[in-house]
Amino acid sequence: MAEHHIQLPLSDDVIESLRAGDYVYLSGEVYTARDAAHKRMVAALEAGEPLPIDLRGKVIYYVGPTPAKEGAVIGSAGPTTSMRMDGFTPPLLKAGLKGSIGKGGRGPEVRQALQKYRAVYFLAVGGAGALLSKHIRSAKVLAYKDLGTEAIRVLEIDEFPAIVCNDVHGGDLLEQGKAEWRNADVLND
Repeated sequence: MAEHHIQLPLSDDVIESLRAGDYVYLSGEVYTARDAAHKRMVAALEAGEPLPIDLRGKVIYYVGPTPAKEGAVIGSAGPTTSMRMDGFTPPLLKAGLKGSIGKGGRGPEVRQALQKYRAVYFLAVGGAGALLSKHIRSAKVLAYKDLGTEAIRVLEIDEFPAIVCNDVHGGDLLEQGKAEWRNADVLND
């Protein structure tokens, strides 16, 4: 497994170089969006309307941050379960999205769409929202303000730690881990 320090937005060359299991440290801009924002974006695409953000080359972090304490940029910012966005992900990948960050696995349609549209899915550590928020330098609401914590924000992140879960080559870290566990010598004793 390799380690990559990546400046966002994602380029095709960087995406091609990543493999499931690689450690990454992301710096630059990411968007935040969860279920309600995804639903609105896909509805806009289906209606032929423009999106409120340009997704080309961008990464979406599945997070609904808590309110910031006084003097802080953002509150706790841990990942949301990604599978909840699976139904909305393929159309956003088609619109140019190149990456997403969340927790848990993705369904087969999303894994296929990641390969088709040359995008990557990163895992962030669930339960570590307070620690992850220390890698966020700024946060600003861009769209769907009425959604509160689920509004689309732009975050400036610095050395945000994640792991490549699904790569463009069909690699799936969670499936690899399951296979290794099934084949472990401990189970064969």
